[in-house]
Amino acid sequence: MSITKTAVKIKRLPHAEHFPLPSYATVGSAGLDLMAAVSSEVIIEPGKRVLIPTGVSIELSVGYEAQIRSRSGFALKNGVFVLNSPGTIDSDYRGEICVILMNVGEESFCIIPGMRIAQMIVASYTFVEWSEVNDLEDTDRSAIGFGSTGA
Repeated sequence: MSITKTAVKIKRLPHAEHFPLPSYATVGSAGLDLMAAVSSEVIIEPGKRVLIPTGVSIELSVGYEAQIRSRSGFALKNGVFVLNSPGTIDSDYRGEICVILMNVGEESFCIIPGMRIAQMIVASYTFVEWSEVNDLEDTDRSAIGFGSTGA
């Protein structure tokens, strides 16, 4: 099996010197685990949101983005998820990656230093060049909206 790799520059910030860099949990993982670069516990009360630093900044090439996504276990077991999922890190952003976590569960949730809090997926994207027209091609669905395919 051949895996395509893309070189991405990463900077570990001073408050995260003792935390590992984002990494893949398994060979088949699509997302890199992001850690909470906090110095002490952070409690997320039910119905509240917090911004958690990861202690890293990255330099992506133009044509790439990093998507920040929830960890499925957090969402299912605790009701904690990335609020703006997927969050987008643009190629021209050089600041610290931070994660907005929301607790929709019924109990407080504790983030501890070094805890895996989210996943980051680096993906390529296409730039759009609009071609304005008066009409669009019809399809069987056309303008039928949400839930129209039976879901």
